[in-house]
Amino acid sequence: MTTMTVIDTTPAVSPQQQKHSPTRRLFTVEEYCAMAELGILEEGERVELLDGEIVVMPPIGEPHEDGATRLGRDMTHLLYDRAWVRVQNSVRLDDYGLPELDIAVVRLRDDYHRRRPTPEDVILIIEVADTSLEFDREVKLARYAAAGIPEVWIVNLRARQVEAHSDPVDGTYRSRRVVTADGSIGPLAFPDVSLAVADFLLE
Repeated sequence: MTTMTVIDTTPAVSPQQQKHSPTRRLFTVEEYCAMAELGILEEGERVELLDGEIVVMPPIGEPHEDGATRLGRDMTHLLYDRAWVRVQNSVRLDDYGLPELDIAVVRLRDDYHRRRPTPEDVILIIEVADTSLEFDREVKLARYAAAGIPEVWIVNLRARQVEAHSDPVDGTYRSRRVVTADGSIGPLAFPDVSLAVADFLLE
């Protein structure tokens, strides 16, 4: 049997050539918002900005809409005059991050009409997840931890449970608790507040 030796004759890439290798063009929050204002991003288009990249989000189904609506209603009632509950709005994580999220519980301020909430304002973020479950767990959760968001709930519509994450350190959450549909959950910042999971995770 004859063994054939293949010699790679591709020349090595010089440092000068490496400088001209393809790179990604990242967008700042200001550039992203300008694209929306100019109509480059269509009104109502389900997109968000993460790490400078524009991410297209999947459509929201009926269980997602209903769960987020019920949660927003109940949170608003329970936290009246103690925090703002923002539904289907964004939080500015940094200069390159403007995720769209289902619910953000933020500190009371009168100037959110001038500037969006930042991590320092956020008490709790809630993501209702079905088709976006893996993305919320593997991508967005890490961004929230890196930004220092103190608590995040992922409402898992598939398993009918809430996955609550807290204590962010070095881009990860050190604490995770799972509350099933027959349990109750409340924000860590408001220990006197409790919501029955079954009230917003209907069968």
